[in-house]
Amino acid sequence: MKIGYFILNDELRTDARMDSLLKDLEEATFELYEIRTKADVQPETDLVLSMGGDGTFLSAAHVVADIGLPILGVNFGRIGFLCENRPAAVKQALMEGNFNIEYRTVLNTTLKGPEARRAIGMLPYSVNEVALHRSGSSVLGIHVSINGDPLPTYWADGLLVATSSGSTAYSLSVGGPICTPDTKVLVLAPIAPHNLNVRPIVLPESAKVDISFESRDGRATMSTDNRVVEIRPDWTIHVEMAQFSLKRIRLAESGFVKALTSRLFWGEDMRNNG
Repeated sequence: MKIGYFILNDELRTDARMDSLLKDLEEATFELYEIRTKADVQPETDLVLSMGGDGTFLSAAHVVADIGLPILGVNFGRIGFLCENRPAAVKQALMEGNFNIEYRTVLNTTLKGPEARRAIGMLPYSVNEVALHRSGSSVLGIHVSINGDPLPTYWADGLLVATSSGSTAYSLSVGGPICTPDTKVLVLAPIAPHNLNVRPIVLPESAKVDISFESRDGRATMSTDNRVVEIRPDWTIHVEMAQFSLKRIRLAESGFVKALTSRLFWGEDMRNNG
């Protein structure tokens, strides 16, 4: 098996756990090499190891998701929903072939408007969410249409469109629902809304969402996962499902409910400790 590995935090290069994992895999006759950009991907690569936390996993996904390479997250970080597996478990699962591939929705974002093409200095794809944020002191009036049908204007600090994968990330922190990864939906959630009669909306993943804004200072930013760009009031953010899915490797012993209980202490209650 030919495996590429992706590292974002250079401090991990001196981590004994990573060194041990790589050495054990090489001794088990796996062929290993490092990936930094898409140009580094070698022919006949079977999968990519993302070494770090969820931020590293997202960066790895931006590099290889659209070429169909499965990604396995090796957790050297903290919470880790996308990147939940400890090094020892990864080594054992790879050597035994004890894993599955699941398919996660990816968002494709384009900017429409004068000079918008030149401004989007990032890859258009995101695994967790696309978010609009105010970058000045003024509240945003956010205009949204779903498949061409306009919604009432949101007055808020921002708005995000999240996948089911992203439901336990930024979306959860702004009051969005938790969705299991196999739920084929998008979540539209306002950030600190000033009109209190608006709530997150769950949409089918086939929905096409258009977003624009107005504000007194005309300033806002757009983020796609962990990348940010300044946008203008005369631009429109168009969000739809990408024509490919992220292939995420899940170890047989892992699971979404287990991740909720171990990472977010879901259902933590003194009455459940028995």
